Amino acid sequence: GGISPAYTMPIMLDVGTNNEKLLADPMYMGSRHKRISQDEYDEFIELFINAVKRRWPNAMIQFEDFAQPNAMPILKKYQDQVCCFNDDIQGTAAVTVGTLLAACRTKQARLSEQKVVFVGAGSAGCGIAEQIICQMVAEGLSEAQARSQIYMVDRFGLLTSDMPGLRDFQQALAQPTDSLADWTYSGDYPSLLDVMHCAKPGILIGVSGQPRLFTEQVVRAMHQHCPQPIIFPLSNPIKQIEAHPKDLIEWTNGEVIVATGSPFKPINYQGKQYPVAQCNNSYIFPGVGLGVIAGKLTRITDEMLLIASETLAAASPLANTGHGELLPPLTELATLSKQIAFAVAKTGQQQGLALEMSDEMLEQSIEANFWKPNYRQYRRVSV
Repeated sequence: GGISPAYTMPIMLDVGTNNEKLLADPMYMGSRHKRISQDEYDEFIELFINAVKRRWPNAMIQFEDFAQPNAMPILKKYQDQVCCFNDDIQGTAAVTVGTLLAACRTKQARLSEQKVVFVGAGSAGCGIAEQIICQMVAEGLSEAQARSQIYMVDRFGLLTSDMPGLRDFQQALAQPTDSLADWTYSGDYPSLLDVMHCAKPGILIGVSGQPRLFTEQVVRAMHQHCPQPIIFPLSNPIKQIEAHPKDLIEWTNGEVIVATGSPFKPINYQGKQYPVAQCNNSYIFPGVGLGVIAGKLTRITDEMLLIASETLAAASPLANTGHGELLPPLTELATLSKQIAFAVAKTGQQQGLALEMSDEMLEQSIEANFWKPNYRQYRRVSV
């Protein structure tokens, strides 16, 4: 993304730990006290955000690795107050939507025409789902229509409106119980296999962290209703992936469009090589950060993330030519990041959240702010 390390500051927020083993370890480098309460935690985060605003009013704050109960609420609270971005939620969502757009175009379809099943309803999965809904609305659906095409499956089954214990961001994605009146299932809630048979989705996304959840039975049930399924087992590392791409290709007779969260070598099936796209956040967040700096953005909005996804999809070799990989090679990341930066900054201008400048000036600003690492030549001046 060309962001100079001189203009970044990694900060770790230490709120204590309830791990007795760590507290008793003389080598433990963290704050040696019990984890603070939720109210104290919320107050501490607010103090931190306000301190950053006072000291660096034009800074972009990137939240990273916040626990599920806090990640989404913090983002929702502060995204309209400061220029902030949660890569685990928004970066993952944007790169997934961009990859989905490329996959849909490969099969001459629109994302808004698809039913989408998620396995894993944490902050990452729900963040991707909300971004897909934004894209579907941009393609012409109402929000209610878009939400009706999203199915979130967690450890107890399909999230439904009468399921107890759901967080607010999960409740917003739960299927109304009465919409399942024609479904056939045996448990309290429909299982993943039930959803495959009853919803007949075109897209299956795994963000559960649980290996082998996409069984042969599940995948074949999906393929029965969808000739060219799109399946993204995104959990990483590899030992936690929902299904190996080799199995997905075999179970669908080579007709699946697959992307993963971990890197895989091309799969050989019946004498043909199948590249496996890696749905990596590095396709998105460097360009977004560069756009914020070069365009002097004051906020990061859903519309900016949608245009970042669109820019990624437009760079798909497979969607553009019918050959090659679903996503551009990571060796082209610098060029892609500049394209995303330009698109994000222009969207910011249209929303009144960026400094107004001509396209030529914006391109110059992107180049001027794009840092390139190099070894400096030193000359010996004394013995």
